[in-house]
Amino acid sequence: MPDEEIQVNEQQPATEDLSAIDAEEFARLIASATDDQIAEGMNGPQRKQVLDEVFNRMAEHTDPERAGGETAVIHWKILDRPDGGYDHYEVILEDGRCEVSDEPSREPRVTLGLGPVEFLKLVSGRDSGPIMFMSGRLRIEGDLMFAAQLTSLFRIPTAEKA
Repeated sequence: MPDEEIQVNEQQPATEDLSAIDAEEFARLIASATDDQIAEGMNGPQRKQVLDEVFNRMAEHTDPERAGGETAVIHWKILDRPDGGYDHYEVILEDGRCEVSDEPSREPRVTLGLGPVEFLKLVSGRDSGPIMFMSGRLRIEGDLMFAAQLTSLFRIPTAEKA
């Protein structure tokens, strides 16, 4: 199925419009990719673009009914950036809405740290947060009880729904 896969790596221009790929198609791509393929893409020049696109879509995938009673700041640290650092995003849930920034400014209720492969597998529904946490692939600082319910506040597209 290589014809269906989008290679997110150094051979593809960083200007590809990832917003043209719907969430279910993205989930299918992640589901069909190997960990090595995902890692290769996330070590390339499109890493920031992929992360920005995923985080920007969180607002449209927030379940306002479930998130309506929550007010929380969530920090995401996507580790293992090619330069040795990490990408840091802030997600603010308030009144059923979601705002995202790549310049965190508020104190988080919870901070989630994980590698880029694990992040894409989590947000595409390919792997679960509790399993990642129990296996040490997801680090959580702060409110563990809130972190445990975090995925229920979003409608996470999966390959099965597509």
